[in-house]
Amino acid sequence: MAGILEGKVVLVTGSGRGVGREIALLAARQGAAVVVNDLGGSPNGEGEGTLDPASEVVAAIQQEGGRAIANGESVSDPAAAARMVQAAIDNFGRLDGVVNNAGILRDRMFHKMSNVDWQQVIDVHLQGAYNVSRAAAAMFREQQSGAYVHMTSAAGLVGNIGQANYSAAKLGIVGISRSIALEMERCNVRSNCVSPWAWSRLIGTLPDETEEQKRRLERFKQMTADKIAPMVVYLLSDLAAGVSGQIFGVRKNEIMLFSQPRPVRSVHRSEGWTVEAIAEHAIPAMRSSLVPLESAREAFAWTPV
Repeated sequence: MAGILEGKVVLVTGSGRGVGREIALLAARQGAAVVVNDLGGSPNGEGEGTLDPASEVVAAIQQEGGRAIANGESVSDPAAAARMVQAAIDNFGRLDGVVNNAGILRDRMFHKMSNVDWQQVIDVHLQGAYNVSRAAAAMFREQQSGAYVHMTSAAGLVGNIGQANYSAAKLGIVGISRSIALEMERCNVRSNCVSPWAWSRLIGTLPDETEEQKRRLERFKQMTADKIAPMVVYLLSDLAAGVSGQIFGVRKNEIMLFSQPRPVRSVHRSEGWTVEAIAEHAIPAMRSSLVPLESAREAFAWTPV
């Protein structure tokens, strides 16, 4: 029986390991030809990298009878991103889907974060998502079809401690996705975000010194990477027609649809506002609707189902 991605070609960045690997494997099993991109570096982006992780995924896909090629370039380089897209066209004749999954972590408390820590995370996550998406846009416009899936994070959607760089990048990706969805709707191009909860090399860098931290890591280990792939493959497929500009979350066997920023309260004063009037009337009127200052860990405290 034909898969739901039969005849399609998809590019999955950061797909040599973890969540990206599972997405690439499932996409291939569903009939897609896959460009498996992975720099092969360490979780924090250091090291010269190797093509081995991408090549191993390609070998696994080919062993199952699928089609795939490996790419070991960095999404942070616009020229490299363009070559990834061209590789799909040269080898498979087209490109139908892009999954912006590549990422690194450089976790630091904000007051200790270096410019390098900040810039490298932004370069891979945010700039990388832009580079690859932009490189694919011309092809999508020409063929009047295409699908983007961008990996965001609860760290960006809700907030997290020690991850200002990662949080900023992941929330920025939401902005890119929404803009693409609005601008390319007329070209039948969709763009959505997925926030994954899954055990991976990046999560493996989290501290495990206290009992609470150990319990948190054990909880993450229950959320395997293969749980994320079906939602991403669905969004790449024609089954997702009409689903665009959305933010989904996948947490073990749970799928969430996230709200997006909209006004929740409004106050009016015909004579205008003074600083004192804001303090005395505006903020007290809106206080019950203020968003709690909580981290992603506190917002999603229940045991994965």
